[in-house]
Amino acid sequence: MISASQIRAARALLGIDQKSLAEPAGISLSAIQRMEAGESDLPGAFDMQKNVVIALRAAGIELIGDHERSGGGGRGVRLAHPVGLAGRTH
Repeated sequence: MISASQIRAARALLGIDQKSLAEPAGISLSAIQRMEAGESDLPGAFDMQKNVVIALRAAGIELIGDHERSGGGGRGVRLAHPVGLAGRTH
């Protein structure tokens, strides 16, 4: 499951706002806002999170879950492939 802070960090790495994530994820802006606020009791939360993960991965984000191999351990996000300013689409 992706955490609220991972969503915010991923957006920051991509340099996009909440609306720019909601659109490719196919969910509403208010759903992104509520997910980033840490609300977990949203109707359809699992499917919405799955769509967010798919959209972030498509944008080049690698999500690091608990117990996954990473340099620092723990949860986090990182760019799957380094992107220069020319590679950004915002």
